[in-house]
Amino acid sequence: MNTEQVGEFLERKTKEYNRPEFILHDPISIPHLFSSKEDREVSGFLVATISWGQRPTIVKNGMRLMNLMSMSPYEFVMHASEKDLKKLSTFVHRTYNGQDAIAFIRALRNIYMKHNGLEYVFIQSLRKENNMMDAISGFRTVFFSTKHPARTEKHVSDPSKGSSAKRINMFLRWMVRRDSNGVDFGIWKSIPTASLMIPLDVHVGNVARSLGILQRTQNDRKAVEELTSKLREFDPIDPVKYDFALFGVGVSEK
Repeated sequence: MNTEQVGEFLERKTKEYNRPEFILHDPISIPHLFSSKEDREVSGFLVATISWGQRPTIVKNGMRLMNLMSMSPYEFVMHASEKDLKKLSTFVHRTYNGQDAIAFIRALRNIYMKHNGLEYVFIQSLRKENNMMDAISGFRTVFFSTKHPARTEKHVSDPSKGSSAKRINMFLRWMVRRDSNGVDFGIWKSIPTASLMIPLDVHVGNVARSLGILQRTQNDRKAVEELTSKLREFDPIDPVKYDFALFGVGVSEK
């Protein structure tokens, strides 16, 4: 396909997959259970963090985590007692365990109590760095400014070390992107969609390479920057909307 044909293909597939039916089997279904901004932020961040592996398992474990938090994630972050926190000690999703979950709750509490919340931390970091990948590294520094087990640091990616930061970029897509289709929330109004970076996983990378819009063979930060730059040629204002097309084709059409 030539460039024009690729653009038309991406637009067509984005419309096909960016619709409410997408929600049901995707991790974004968890924050869709909630109506308040803070509940969606907290649940979205936690579920995005464990979003690797099979989607049914991610959704199942995401629900288990929400139930351990009495289906009130923001309230739990802000007011959970030490006894309440111990409930999380039984949680496990692959290498993310209860110890990590408790550390995450403490870190989130610090962010909401001392840094005006998740959105504000990302806004401030983006303004300072003027680049979303570097802003993620800045967020990570704030997130781990509280006492935590060293092992927990592996669960928040660091683009300054070359990571694609797929899960955080996915979370940011959920919070920032806004359209009338009802999948992404668009509740963070202060961050422009143009600044978002593509959540790059195996499916997205493979489809992008087959379309000739990604040359780099590694799924790392440089690949994210290369692919996002290319997608901005098709839509400079909302390039990450094409995540629906690339991921949808990769998962559903093989």
